[in-house]
Amino acid sequence: MNRLVALIFSILLLCAAPLWAQDQPGPDYAAWDKLAGQAEQILESGQANDARLQAIRGEVVKWRDRFSASQGTNSTRIATLKDQIAALGPVPEEGKTESPDIAARRSELNEELSVLQAPGLKAVESYGRADGIIQQIDRTVRERQANALMRLTPTPLNPANWAPAAKDGLAIVLGIYDEAKTNWTNRGGVSGFSDSLPALGGFLLLSIFLLTRGRRWIDSLPERLSNRASDRSRAAVNFLVSLGQIAIPFVGVVMGVVVLLETGLFGDWGRPFIEAVPAAALSVFGGIWLARRLFPTPNSGLTPPLPMPEDVCRKARFRASILALAVGLHQIFGWAILPLSGFQSQSHTTDTIPLRISDASAGVWHFPLILLGSLFLFRLCEILRRLGRYVANENPDYRVRITAFLGTIGRVIAVIAPLLAAVGYVAAANALLWPTATTLGLIGLLILLQDFVGDFYAMALAKGDSEARDSLFPMLIGFVLVILSLPLFVLIWGARTSDLGEAWTKAQGGLSLGGINLSPMVILTFVIVFCVGYALTRFLQGALRSSILPKTKIDAGGQNAITSGIGYLGIGLAALLAVNTAGIDLSSLAIVAGALSVGIGFGMQQVVSNFVSGIILLIERPVTVGDWIDVGGKQGIVKRMSVRATQIQTFDRTDVIVPNSDLITQPVTNWTRGNLSGRIIVPVGVAYGSDTRHVARILQEIAEDQPTVLINPAPFVVFKGFGADALNFEIRAVLSDINGGTGVTSEINHEIAARFAKEGIEMPFPQRDIWLRNPECLHVEPVKLGPPEPEPEKAEPEPSTQGKPPRSDEMAHGA
Repeated sequence: MNRLVALIFSILLLCAAPLWAQDQPGPDYAAWDKLAGQAEQILESGQANDARLQAIRGEVVKWRDRFSASQGTNSTRIATLKDQIAALGPVPEEGKTESPDIAARRSELNEELSVLQAPGLKAVESYGRADGIIQQIDRTVRERQANALMRLTPTPLNPANWAPAAKDGLAIVLGIYDEAKTNWTNRGGVSGFSDSLPALGGFLLLSIFLLTRGRRWIDSLPERLSNRASDRSRAAVNFLVSLGQIAIPFVGVVMGVVVLLETGLFGDWGRPFIEAVPAAALSVFGGIWLARRLFPTPNSGLTPPLPMPEDVCRKARFRASILALAVGLHQIFGWAILPLSGFQSQSHTTDTIPLRISDASAGVWHFPLILLGSLFLFRLCEILRRLGRYVANENPDYRVRITAFLGTIGRVIAVIAPLLAAVGYVAAANALLWPTATTLGLIGLLILLQDFVGDFYAMALAKGDSEARDSLFPMLIGFVLVILSLPLFVLIWGARTSDLGEAWTKAQGGLSLGGINLSPMVILTFVIVFCVGYALTRFLQGALRSSILPKTKIDAGGQNAITSGIGYLGIGLAALLAVNTAGIDLSSLAIVAGALSVGIGFGMQQVVSNFVSGIILLIERPVTVGDWIDVGGKQGIVKRMSVRATQIQTFDRTDVIVPNSDLITQPVTNWTRGNLSGRIIVPVGVAYGSDTRHVARILQEIAEDQPTVLINPAPFVVFKGFGADALNFEIRAVLSDINGGTGVTSEINHEIAARFAKEGIEMPFPQRDIWLRNPECLHVEPVKLGPPEPEPEKAEPEPSTQGKPPRSDEMAHGA
């Protein structure tokens, strides 16, 4: 609540800034004209260096901020005058006149308005001039930076450049040594440090201790503490404690650097290198920490953020550590040497050595570092681009896809960078290689931070790690972290802090879309007001649903209709209030909305029909939540009603979404509307010959014995008639709760089967009599099984053999 109050108070202060600016003294335009004239002359000459241009830019930015604040001068009085002029009515058309009093008053108000608008118009004019100077300076600096990056220098592969490079390197070493020796002598040797020796010695020993014993102790501390922590807090504790692997050795390095600088032994030669050591140490220790967290060892107890086997993880950890070491070496030697060679980084702030090293020598010294960094960047990216192969499913998550994509890009850069350096584009190679390595490190840090948010969320809510990491809240925090890290990515790739400030200034000016000016403050105001209105609406709905409406005599359907109507009304009012508070003028969209209304009307007529039908249902309430309805051949219980559709849960436990227009235009059977009572009909058939009176009495007794069958109206039995196979009866009974009608029908059927069996009443089944008119036609000759006999061959008639015994062949044929 305190944070919300503070945020609202801040918004009110920002909204009141134009009013407060009216009381401030106006800018000194004479001084501004003088400064602007000098800046424009310097830019036209093109002789100023980058430092001079940056200084001029800083002064012009201050003036531009003053002009921006002065643009709202007399805004309140100007608005009042415009209202007064509008109250006088429109200006008469040509050829027509108005009352002399009104004309005089209109002229007087217009003159006063012109006087009040003059300071604001002057501020607007000066703001435009200042903005133009700033843009020209930025354009000049960017052109110089691009020229420096694309500068072609002698190739470092030429052996003729190796000897001068070695000579320059030896000169640097000797310069540092001679400087330290001279300062040592000037201070009187050991006696000169007698007063500060105990303090310096103590800090130096502490620095050595932190870099040796302290670092080994902090390396094993996360594992020891995580073993004592609970399962849900182990991962978060391990991450927080592991940050000491960066902090402890970095503090040791800083203390060592402070000791070396306080001795006074190092000046123009040694100081640039020593001042570059802390940043390099942070890169090295941070890179090694990232390598250990992204590619953990098996005994660390950590879950790898990226899926890969143990042997591949070990290789990736080693290659990432060496790459971090190469980045640190580049920061030490590159920042101290390269600025004199014409390709200084715009973010560079370290002093340089007095010796001006030639471009050829600088290229020779940088080429081995570029080869080292490119080699291990290539080998690391070779592992990263194959992450998709280590994923079991076919659809890896976003971090695997992004990392694999960056691995593919990194391999290409690792090949291009040494080729550029070999040709002579050393600055371009450096500007391509090292930002790529740093970008990979920042991506890895974002992955670890998102996992830490999930682990912390799991520790706070006592959930499982995997469940917490996949929750919505950690995902949203991770998205916010990515958005906040965008300026870091821009700085890594060569942008200046002034570029970020200029981008923010342009963003504050807003973006015009269709006549609507959208700025960060407008968007923030809209979001805050709408969120507050939405929260209040939900709070009011909850209070009505849980506290107020249950105490009334309104049924559940009416209560749902009221809360739904309050919700839609509240959200609509919150949106309108947010638009009005943010100052968004939607009048410019009226023409566009009118032109699109016809097409939208035809395209969304079904949606509009459902929306109107939903409002009718909420008002008339022919169907409410909990009713048993039958619509469109679907039966079920109404679970939820909205302005677009109604959700019905069938008795098969499936959800059916029915458009509201169907509930208005189609016949709907509501089985439980008003009350839960309803009638069931149980058909029964008995065999012909049964005593119908006796059957009716049995069925009546069975119906009356059911506990949910109402006595008034009493159940009764109807003899329906004579069927083809049975005598048809029906039991008609009204139940107190029709929702149990299926169960009651089943129980009645069980009782009928038992009573009919006991009373000897035969249950019918289909019977048919078959009459045969010509039974003699059904006689069929028996079929002889076996192979068919061959037909006898035709032969000449033989003499009669009557009275003679048959021959053997004839006997065989007969058999």
